[in-house]
Amino acid sequence: MTHADIFRIERPATNSKVFAHTRWDALPALAGLFHLAYFLAMFWLFPRTPLWIMLIIGFVYSLMINANINGVGHNFIHNPFFRSPLLNRLFSVSQSMACCFSQTYYNAVHTQHHKGNSDRPDENGETIDWISIYKHGHDGEAENPWSYVFLSFFRDGIGVIRRELKKRSDYDARWSKIELGAFVVTIVIMGILNWRYLVFFLPFYYLGHCFSYLNGYFRHYGANPDKPIAWGVSSYGKLYNWIFFYNGFHAEHHFRPKVHWTKMEAFQKQIAEVERHENVRVIEHAHMLGFLDRNLPSRKLSSSTPAEATS
Repeated sequence: MTHADIFRIERPATNSKVFAHTRWDALPALAGLFHLAYFLAMFWLFPRTPLWIMLIIGFVYSLMINANINGVGHNFIHNPFFRSPLLNRLFSVSQSMACCFSQTYYNAVHTQHHKGNSDRPDENGETIDWISIYKHGHDGEAENPWSYVFLSFFRDGIGVIRRELKKRSDYDARWSKIELGAFVVTIVIMGILNWRYLVFFLPFYYLGHCFSYLNGYFRHYGANPDKPIAWGVSSYGKLYNWIFFYNGFHAEHHFRPKVHWTKMEAFQKQIAEVERHENVRVIEHAHMLGFLDRNLPSRKLSSSTPAEATS
């Protein structure tokens, strides 16, 4: 495939006055807004609903955080949905409130992730990718999934992210503060009105981000951080990719991050033969269930000879 062929398939074109790439982006946009509505509805339902039902609702919210971050928010980073910069900024604020973190911060972390592609530590023990599964591992191995999943939430360096945003532009830095302010004010108001709700809510909020890190772990576990076409691990389940807007095609995404989610399946077909030749890792389950994979390599194998893990 030539570079021209890749360029043509990367992004669809539309004559829409609202959407930047395709009207299909209405789907992830509506999904993101639904998540925000669900987040607000949980607070309203809490004093009116039996606890056992609220526990189910809270668990679903945790799953929605994972799906939003890795589906809606992720695609929004690479291909912002709207033509209007203001609409994109407002949607970014809505995402920040729904997931209770800054979408612009996520943009900075995820952009750094693509610079390093889950790289191994250098001679000084540093990785380019701030969330690399190898960053806190030992002897070149991927970190234990338990510690990665449950500790990564507390590792994101706010100061590092802020410095990166300031290097980009003061405009991004200011909008990140607006996003942080939006969800902090919302949470504070909820806490003032009903402090018991926060006791209920915070564990599910944390669990949702743990699910997201679990997803991220198995999107790179067993991949080859030294080979661009094999930087990620893919999963091609239909339902999974519909819910996550084709982020299951993760090896393909890391190889060409700007390919629009509606074009990902066609792109994979174009490079399928090359992927097979390069031993790109593919798993049968959704990434969050990657630990169930029948051919799961040992952590030693995944770090020392990643390409052979699927042979």
